[in-house]
Amino acid sequence: MSFAKDFSKAMSQSGPSQFQEVIRQELEYSMKVELDKILATAPSNELEHTKNDLEGFKKLFHRFLQEKGPSVDWGKIQRPPEDSCNVNFQGNSGLTCLKQTQTSENDLIQPYEKIKARGLPDNIASVLNKLVVVKLNGGLGTSMGCKGPKSLIGVRNENTFLDLTVQQIEHLNKTYNTDVPLVLMNSFNTDEDTKKILQKYSHSRVKIYTFNQSRYPRINKETLLPIAKDVSYSGENTECWYPPGHGDIYASFYNSGLLDNLIGEGKEYIFVSNIDNLGATVDLYILNHLMNPPNGKRCEFVMEVTNKTRADVKGGTLTQYENKLRLVEIAQVPKAHVDEFKSVSKFKIFNTNNLWIALSAIKRLQEKNAIDMEIIVNPKTLDGGLNVIQLETAVGAAIKSFENSLGINVPRSRFLPVKTTSDLLLVMSNLYSLNAGSLTMSEKREFPTVPLVKLGSSFTKVQDYLRRFESIPDMLELDHLTVSGDVTFGKNVSLKGTVIIIANHGDRIDIPAGAVLENKIVSGNLRILDH
Repeated sequence: MSFAKDFSKAMSQSGPSQFQEVIRQELEYSMKVELDKILATAPSNELEHTKNDLEGFKKLFHRFLQEKGPSVDWGKIQRPPEDSCNVNFQGNSGLTCLKQTQTSENDLIQPYEKIKARGLPDNIASVLNKLVVVKLNGGLGTSMGCKGPKSLIGVRNENTFLDLTVQQIEHLNKTYNTDVPLVLMNSFNTDEDTKKILQKYSHSRVKIYTFNQSRYPRINKETLLPIAKDVSYSGENTECWYPPGHGDIYASFYNSGLLDNLIGEGKEYIFVSNIDNLGATVDLYILNHLMNPPNGKRCEFVMEVTNKTRADVKGGTLTQYENKLRLVEIAQVPKAHVDEFKSVSKFKIFNTNNLWIALSAIKRLQEKNAIDMEIIVNPKTLDGGLNVIQLETAVGAAIKSFENSLGINVPRSRFLPVKTTSDLLLVMSNLYSLNAGSLTMSEKREFPTVPLVKLGSSFTKVQDYLRRFESIPDMLELDHLTVSGDVTFGKNVSLKGTVIIIANHGDRIDIPAGAVLENKIVSGNLRILDH
């Protein structure tokens, strides 16, 4: 059975047609039959949960069939108001205004220094007690060569992402005598390992809750039917299932019952961020702005954005679309406008995925089935060569569904993701100091920007990366580092300015202990032999 070609042919027709509708109905019916077969294999203790997952998938698949494509009406896209995005941040707190302009309280994007200038109330503890910190913890460390949850990779002084997160919240709770809980949204890939490790925090001053995001079946690209035959996800079925992106947080949070429990405890806002973004700490000024808005009208959704650099041109950007804020991802942009989208001069900001969302609004919109997020079609090739697609959604895309949404243009220091070992080298170095789980750029660094680091394929896996550094180099005066090939670093190496180290195929370069490389290009073959 193969409808995929017929479906593509039907969708290419202009305007609705009877052929399109027949193909859609046949696909939906075939999908329902296959999902019913899968559900029938669920054990009784998993039946309700599996049914919820498959119902959610069925809705997403229905929308996938209905929507002709992911593009937006480019003619309706406007930049957010110019005067609210023209702050050039320097370092962690200093800033320079490019031009002096008045910003209205009604601007869709507010500069962070304006939020901060309001100061903090005396009762900041009561404000903090309304907050819940949520970390997106569904990802594995496979891209960095690690097994298990990415959150359990050591990133600084043997502390993992999860360790640092718990330390940050515990510091808040101890400092202000508050009860800010941590919630982890796990996936079926990370849940078991994460729960095992949570036992080590049993005596910390942080309540930790978990819930699982949904588990959806991967779809065969040719047949547009699920490749899973039963509900198991081990052994041969490991590749049959996937977690459907962090946009699934709304439904899964609601279905878990945790959303209602937290509302019952008097919690009002969640601060959501990726667990691998080490800059995403609780900001008291933003929280105060949410709880005590200057115009008396509370925001239901705040997205932290920051100024683009050339490294961020593919990141989703906030736009004004039909008088509301809308997140536009590169996958939604018509091909003819991709270069325009990536322009740093036209779209100056991008989404950090640090989000502040009202719990009551999530509950209201979820019960009305009114959370609208664009579908991301993610093609994958499995180990056996089978081409599949995953239907996903992104949490920030829901911004247009909430009332009185706001963007806040924050310092770059609030966006410190660790996606690669190049990122890991930065956060492990003396560029940053660690205090109560939070990383801040060293005051000894004269430049506010982070060096550009590009480590080659020999450094991709964490295990290989650690083996190649006897100690992390001094990088306080580094601007740019490129390393390619079989290269190792001895102890107490210092890197300054622009350093490029390239070992050709078959060659090896050992940077000796104590070496100082300043504006150097090192290539060829350099072996330091033990005596």
